[in-house]
Amino acid sequence: MSDRGTDRRTVLRRFGQAGTVLAATGALGAWGLRSTGRFHRGGASRVLRDLRVPSESGRPPIVVARGSDAASTVRAAVAAVGGMERFVGRGETVLVKPNMAWDRTPEQGANTHPDVVAEVVRQCRAAGARRVVVAENPVHDGERVAERSGIRAAVVAAGGELVLPAASGFEWVSLGGSILASWEVLSVLLGADRLVNVPVVKHHSLSRMTCGLKNHMGLLGGSRGRLHQDVHASLADLAAAFRPTLTVVDATRVMRRNGPTGGRLEDVEAVNAVAAGADPVACDAWAARQLGLDPRDVGHVVLADGRGLGSLAAGAGAVPEVVVNG
Repeated sequence: MSDRGTDRRTVLRRFGQAGTVLAATGALGAWGLRSTGRFHRGGASRVLRDLRVPSESGRPPIVVARGSDAASTVRAAVAAVGGMERFVGRGETVLVKPNMAWDRTPEQGANTHPDVVAEVVRQCRAAGARRVVVAENPVHDGERVAERSGIRAAVVAAGGELVLPAASGFEWVSLGGSILASWEVLSVLLGADRLVNVPVVKHHSLSRMTCGLKNHMGLLGGSRGRLHQDVHASLADLAAAFRPTLTVVDATRVMRRNGPTGGRLEDVEAVNAVAAGADPVACDAWAARQLGLDPRDVGHVVLADGRGLGSLAAGAGAVPEVVVNG
């Protein structure tokens, strides 16, 4: 179903479920009830391709694997939704997008765990990808983040390449959103055949949580802080523009408080889970539950569901699970 054609009454009903979260952030602006196309630059004629693969009958939209070894857990989760061969073809260029924004160690839980990122890279290579690029626009100093997070070393060892903004640059593209009419994105994305989103589950002081839908912000340049003026509406616009091929959610350890930057080990809890799915909304709904949240109270998840970008219900209820290593 097209997100453009979503019935307004359905969307407003979703707003009611989200309660004061949406009211506080002004998310009604996403549907033209306050302002439209606030962020726009003329001449942004390029558009992002839809990088999804066709759905397969009988495949669950999301599967969770639980185990103490991150790489094995990634393999089990991806296998349960059809294997990486379903999502990546021979000779393709794959962009892997972790959360690699913060100058933190793996134990602090602010970034995607390097073992999770490395296994996704290995899986893409094994599926026949010609090139696997791991890209991010960090908030903290990019070179330091790449080293301290452990992601650079993990990516290189797995056969991928890490690309930071200095090597990629940005290009203005049309996003077609009600809030985000256009914005500048990492140029490396425009050459990718597939997009694998690899977020980490965290508390977020403004949006309540961060997972796959908010992880899209790391593909943007410019003054991203402006998007926090209407954070839920902006994230819904990004969800409509960035249509990932696969989402692999790192919940090996979950930051339950003081996100998104964190820093205190006592705020992080080992959950030892990885979720994989072709439905990004279901993945975020499941992630909300790992933080003790009802996904119907998370504005951007409700908005994305209401726009037909995935199923909140698929991640809010019982999700198939695989146990790894007993």
